[in-house]
Amino acid sequence: MAQRPKLVVGIVVDQMRQEYLQRFESKFSEDGFKRLQREGFEVRNNHYNYIPTYTAPGHASIYTGTTPKYHGVIGNNWYSRPLGRSVYCAGDTTVEAVGGSARNGFISPRNMVANTITDELKLTLNFKSKVIGVSIKDRGAALPAGHAPDGAYWYDSRTGEFMTSTFYFDELPKWVQQFNKRKLVDKYLNQVWEPVLPLEEYTESTPDNVPYERGFKGKDTPTFPYDLAKLRTKNGPYSLISSTPFGNSLVKDMALAAMKAEEMGRDEITDFLAVSFSSTDYVGHNFGPNSIELEDTYLRLDQDLAELLNELDEQVGKGEYLVFLTADHGVVANPQFLLDYNLPGGYFSAKTVEQELKEAVKSKYGQNFVLDFSNTQVFLDRPEISAAGLDLREVQEFVVEVLMESSFIAEAFPAYDLQHYDYEDPLRKLLFNGYNRQRSGDVLLVMNPGYLSDDYGTKGTSHGSGFTYDTHVPLLFFGKGVKAGSTVSPTYITDIAPTLAMLLNISMPNAAVSGEPIKELFE
Repeated sequence: MAQRPKLVVGIVVDQMRQEYLQRFESKFSEDGFKRLQREGFEVRNNHYNYIPTYTAPGHASIYTGTTPKYHGVIGNNWYSRPLGRSVYCAGDTTVEAVGGSARNGFISPRNMVANTITDELKLTLNFKSKVIGVSIKDRGAALPAGHAPDGAYWYDSRTGEFMTSTFYFDELPKWVQQFNKRKLVDKYLNQVWEPVLPLEEYTESTPDNVPYERGFKGKDTPTFPYDLAKLRTKNGPYSLISSTPFGNSLVKDMALAAMKAEEMGRDEITDFLAVSFSSTDYVGHNFGPNSIELEDTYLRLDQDLAELLNELDEQVGKGEYLVFLTADHGVVANPQFLLDYNLPGGYFSAKTVEQELKEAVKSKYGQNFVLDFSNTQVFLDRPEISAAGLDLREVQEFVVEVLMESSFIAEAFPAYDLQHYDYEDPLRKLLFNGYNRQRSGDVLLVMNPGYLSDDYGTKGTSHGSGFTYDTHVPLLFFGKGVKAGSTVSPTYITDIAPTLAMLLNISMPNAAVSGEPIKELFE
């Protein structure tokens, strides 16, 4: 049996499209993304195989090897029928904050009802492995680290420190306390964000000042330079860092501190460090995928990756560790940008959709049965429908017919169909994979390509669809057990965990029924 790597480093780059590897290639150094591509294995046609494409389901699917249908994380937030309100993906009122601020401590992975690859590493090696998750976002740390880690740490935007919850510890480890005392956030935010290159060299992006970018409070235009020390006042003295490339640098610093303090990768028992870089998502939402700000963020992330790989070489040893890099979802171009270039896209009003639907249902049945409209799903009041002597399926189908009168809706499906039929149609299949019978809504929608809710306004952008701009993400494997090369064969995000299981010679996560190992990358 092949020897296992001493350390696995799982890297999720929040909101990274696959095409960024090509678009920014000429600007990347040789030691970051390019090293992973050159010396590792690039899976070029890797997609998400469900809807919706959000951060929490993405991280859960990467690490469980299954879709929301089985791991239960159907969104970042979703409407809970039992509670009659929205719940947070990693929310847990039974735990409390450890470090940081009290309000940001109600976090655990309990809403994820399937095992992760990190859980399986623990199980296979009799809980001797060390598993740690680090991210700006709590969900980016808690979900990948799984249910039995040695720590999950996220950034507290109120205090500028990394924190955890009582699910993991009653007190922050001393090394985390020492890291927080360094106040690196002040070092990063008491500076000016200047582009790495001269502005005229950012030829892969739109000009610096375009109407599709939001920017920051306290600055009239979304243009370089950004005096972060001045911007801290109106954008949060500590929360601002998340929306700059330096949030990634801070996570890199924390990951390296964890690796050193916990002595990860120092013996023959495989450890696992799960790192999620969130600032690419914040910058992407704020400025969009065609902005110089986003390109600059990736050039700086490339530098952070180079430093991380160099430290792995030094601390663990070349050829002794395994790295994979992927993303939790992609992103659509700003719809107004698309419209201005005569490309398909646009906006819809979620509030108007919900209001008109409620009126139509009340007109038809004499009362409103619509409880909630969120994540492009309609939740109906099932007990009231039953009490009125109505058939739930018939009400669902009526809602579908009302919604399909909207020109911006590509398809709408009643939950009954998703519960009883399997589909070959690609979009229906994605909805089927994302549908959880206990948690999902009664009617699920697919908007036309390039459309976003006007809740986002006409600046910046978002994600969540089943179209390729949201589903096509990078996937790179590098290190022990991986040969150099690439493939354009279709693969899916749920193939990552089974591939890792084979590389590590451990059991697959218990619900990893949706993916298969990527055979081409094995030595």
